[in-house]
Amino acid sequence: MKQTDKVAILGAGNMGGAVALGLHRFAQEYALTVTTAHSATLEKYAALGIDTTLDNVSAASWAQVIILGVKPWLVQSVLEQIRPCLSGKTLLSLAAGIPSAQMKEWLAGTGVRAAYTVIPNLAAEIGESMTFASVILGEDDVVVKSLFDRVGKTLIVDEKRLHAGMMVASCGTAFALRYARAAMEGGVQLGLYPHEAREAVYQTMKGAVDLSMSRGTHPEAEIDRVTTPGGITIRGLNAMEEAGFTAAVIAGIVSR
Repeated sequence: MKQTDKVAILGAGNMGGAVALGLHRFAQEYALTVTTAHSATLEKYAALGIDTTLDNVSAASWAQVIILGVKPWLVQSVLEQIRPCLSGKTLLSLAAGIPSAQMKEWLAGTGVRAAYTVIPNLAAEIGESMTFASVILGEDDVVVKSLFDRVGKTLIVDEKRLHAGMMVASCGTAFALRYARAAMEGGVQLGLYPHEAREAVYQTMKGAVDLSMSRGTHPEAEIDRVTTPGGITIRGLNAMEEAGFTAAVIAGIVSR
């Protein structure tokens, strides 16, 4: 993308807001404006120096790239609002669960240059999102990656794999933090104070991920390095498996 590109985020709620904050922090060469339905919500973005407006049409008219951050059930109505503004532009929808065929129908006749479904996660706010994107129509992979690689890592996939990416990476944030909560509770039961357990679990998760990524290893290789024959780690792992740990995680990921 060129430094003159203008990006509008229509709907800066949880996910749209995370992307807005991430782009503001890590891609300041791009002109950015955000919209929300309520003026009170806009105040926190305006306080950071981000341009804001309550007018979706105004923002979409101004932008070269439009990121649609509204809830899935609002996508059609917002697209109708901004329909005259889409010609020659790139539209990136953060709404999950809307088939590309449906989006194509809603976008028919708009003259939109390219459109994608883009599924980031909340870590976009700190530049650590794992984002999956799938083309709806047209082609503008460079724009998608230029934006979302600034707030983490991006994979362009076909529509069939987009759901898998969402479950692993977007919903996966909640899954990983649910493990963290359980580990903290276990630490407290063994005698740690809650703040000690929180610090220990978060640092351990971060260290484990960084270690495996830096070595380019499968998780099981690092598990083997920790697991002494007859030791307490293998006892803990076997107790988790007996309680259905792996099966429960897979069931959560493949659920629909």
